Amino acid sequence: MSVNLSVYVKTSVKIMATINFYLDKPDKKGLSPIHLRINCNGNQVKLATGQKIKSKNFNKTKQRATGTSYETREINHYLNFLNERADEILHHSNKKVFDKNEVKALLNEHIENYKENNNVNLVKEQISLYGKPITFVDLFAGAGGFSEGFLQAEHNNKFFDFIVANDINENCELTHIVRYNHQLGLDAKFLTQDITEPDFLDNLLEKIDGKTIDVVCGGPPCQSFSLAGKRKKFDKKDDLFSHYLEVIKVLQPKYFVMENVKGILTKEGGKIKELIINEINSIIDINEIPLLIAFIKKSRTESNSFIYDCLIKKVELEKLLEKDKDSGREEYINFIDNRFRKITPKIADYKTSKTDVNINTIRHGFKLLSRTKQWDKLKRDIIKEKDYCNIDSDDFADAFTDFLTEISPESIISKIETSFKSLKIPATFKKDCNDIITALKIYATSFDESINVLKSCSNVSQKKELNSILEKIRLYKIKKPFVANASNYGVPQNRERVLFIGCRKDQKFISEIPSTVSEDEKVTIFEALYDLDFIGNNQEAHRYELVDISKQYNGTAKKMASLLKKRSVDGKPISKGGKSYSEWSKNGRLIERFQPQTKPFYVKNSEALEAGEKYFDLLNNHKTSNQSETVIKRLDVILKNGSYKDAQCELDKCGLTSNKRNYNVLKPNEQSPTVMTIPDDYIHYNTPRALTVREMARLQSFDDSFVFQGKRSTGGNNRKTEVPQYTLVGNAVPPLLARAVASEILKNIK
Repeated sequence: MSVNLSVYVKTSVKIMATINFYLDKPDKKGLSPIHLRINCNGNQVKLATGQKIKSKNFNKTKQRATGTSYETREINHYLNFLNERADEILHHSNKKVFDKNEVKALLNEHIENYKENNNVNLVKEQISLYGKPITFVDLFAGAGGFSEGFLQAEHNNKFFDFIVANDINENCELTHIVRYNHQLGLDAKFLTQDITEPDFLDNLLEKIDGKTIDVVCGGPPCQSFSLAGKRKKFDKKDDLFSHYLEVIKVLQPKYFVMENVKGILTKEGGKIKELIINEINSIIDINEIPLLIAFIKKSRTESNSFIYDCLIKKVELEKLLEKDKDSGREEYINFIDNRFRKITPKIADYKTSKTDVNINTIRHGFKLLSRTKQWDKLKRDIIKEKDYCNIDSDDFADAFTDFLTEISPESIISKIETSFKSLKIPATFKKDCNDIITALKIYATSFDESINVLKSCSNVSQKKELNSILEKIRLYKIKKPFVANASNYGVPQNRERVLFIGCRKDQKFISEIPSTVSEDEKVTIFEALYDLDFIGNNQEAHRYELVDISKQYNGTAKKMASLLKKRSVDGKPISKGGKSYSEWSKNGRLIERFQPQTKPFYVKNSEALEAGEKYFDLLNNHKTSNQSETVIKRLDVILKNGSYKDAQCELDKCGLTSNKRNYNVLKPNEQSPTVMTIPDDYIHYNTPRALTVREMARLQSFDDSFVFQGKRSTGGNNRKTEVPQYTLVGNAVPPLLARAVASEILKNIK
């Protein structure tokens, strides 16, 4: 199939070119080599594609293989790939003058790259090159920022072995499989499932396959309490940290790291932060449970026997497997219910006990609490449907919120307490009723909070003994979360994130992650992006082009060039050796340890991966948006004024105003603001345009060899379910920040 193209030869005369494929003479096996031919003003460029086919299986008119087999699809994909790259060189390149040797050399580069990487052995076990590997699991993995950083880290012959990653979205899985299974050849598994699903833990354990997990990392989605977003009640992402901690309770790693937005520290006046700390402190060492139970039994008296028996049941719940906890919770509530049944005849006559609304509220409340599993499932399903239907800021929202509040254990217990207070209870039995309420509150609180009952009832010597026991029984140590700015770890971005670092009691305590660069050593935006600045509006590049700073910046070239520094892998400037940030990005930070099975490649979706429809390019994810002339003019005005705010007057005069809340003008000698998921929020420091996926990935410290798969972007309600390339980048943990965390763990782990 001939394709007409516009191209300039060295005479700068505009002429037409055609690209086609033809078969050469068959070999002894009857297979004919497929050749690429470009005709341009009487000149020809011929190249061998490296593919062979029987002539009967090749349609000369369409110039493609015939049939529907896997081999046919693969050949046609390859020919389409070469056609696209030839079209790009001849018609869409910034360079307008080529001779035929240049065209031939550029296309041969693509051909050799494809041939080298298309047939590889996939998925091998990670080879222990440095000693004993430290195993890790990455939850809420997204693109794999934590995974990248952990795999880069090493210390004193210790390194990380990637076991399993998890996320809910298929494009996260696709990006993981291409990067870690195909490209790096690791045997890391991926679990695509919602962590709130009842069988999640079982499926995770199946993927882990009996291995001991040393470290768990992950960042539960934070939209519902992000400073930049709307705060919702009963958002499906709001309680995911508790499910994350359920995994920690089961796996009991030596360390775990939970990453989140800085806004979590101030959410609800700091109550969420305290709740997380309490939950972490409530993860207990089940081997020490007998010690605590013995203390409770020893401290039990006639007056507190019921409460202390409830405490024992609460403690025993902690050692049950997840599948057994529902029956344990039901048994706990039944124990309280039996206590109430015994005193009911003493606080109300027979008729009242059968008809009184308060008595019925108490009885039915016990029944509701004993069905926790069923109500939790219903709550989870309602929240999913509420989220799917966008129920928020409308006349439906309050009704959903009210119902979900009503079925929470706290609300049910509150109604039971109110009903007790409304009854005319004889003074003799008031303590019994108060004990029932206390026992219910113990049921609904964390382990750490429930133990406060013991502290209030113990004398000085008992308190000392109790504190000693609690030191032993708490499995993890954590004092407060640590706020990390990514720019302190070689990332060219001021991205503040909160890290909750849980340290198992038999491990060295880690309270913070030391910076790898000082304030005046931080990586600048120019260092990160300057070598990618050869692309214009609505263009896509699949190879690097030389950027001449002296020509591009004229009078400021010396100043711009002075920003470039030789650095170690973690961003620290070094006088001898080292590479620039862009060189690290191009060469990769993982290559020295891993022997990649294939060079980077892109696929559109999982089906394309299965069909072998891979795009092996020298540069990936470097495509600019097709912005209108009006938008380009607007961005140009903002860029020249230095900020969106300072540009408002000129934008008004030129009729270029926008409803957009903000634009961030990147400053070449500074660090970028927090990289989000929408590229139009940022204006390139040198050109009036948005950033490409690759440029945003550079600002996040992803290597260029890390290819973001699937759709480039999405919009509207699709953002709720799809995770395109820009979202993968914007939601990720910067790999160099993760590397610093991983390195600190390796330094301290036993």
